[in-house]
Amino acid sequence: MFSPSLETVRLFLHVVAASVWVGGQFALAGLVPTLRRVAPDAVKPIAQAFARVAWPAFVVVVLTGVWNLMAVDVINAPGEYVGTLMVKILVAVLSGVFAVVHQGGRSKAALAIGGALGALTSVTALFLGILLHAHG
Repeated sequence: MFSPSLETVRLFLHVVAASVWVGGQFALAGLVPTLRRVAPDAVKPIAQAFARVAWPAFVVVVLTGVWNLMAVDVINAPGEYVGTLMVKILVAVLSGVFAVVHQGGRSKAALAIGGALGALTSVTALFLGILLHAHG
């Protein structure tokens, strides 16, 4: 049996937190339209309940992301790796920014744009993270 290493724990925490952050957004996107029809007053408390789980997960993603960066020799990494890494960091930050826009949105446009761009950037960051791991 393989023994877990600190690297395994770091990667596990990062993936679990990213799964909560990204997967939760998609779960809510699937549930909210039905909730709006069946129990419109439930949408806000459910979104707030998700935020109590999602934001700590985002913090774990950021912290383990920094930890992941400390384990990479960026100075000697190939240019393609560094470029992809920089784009991933930007997209991950934008994911949080768009989530804030969505969460604080007062108009349908802010809710829609923040939600759509938040989901898109979250999935993109997840994909880029897998790409980096595959080539790292």
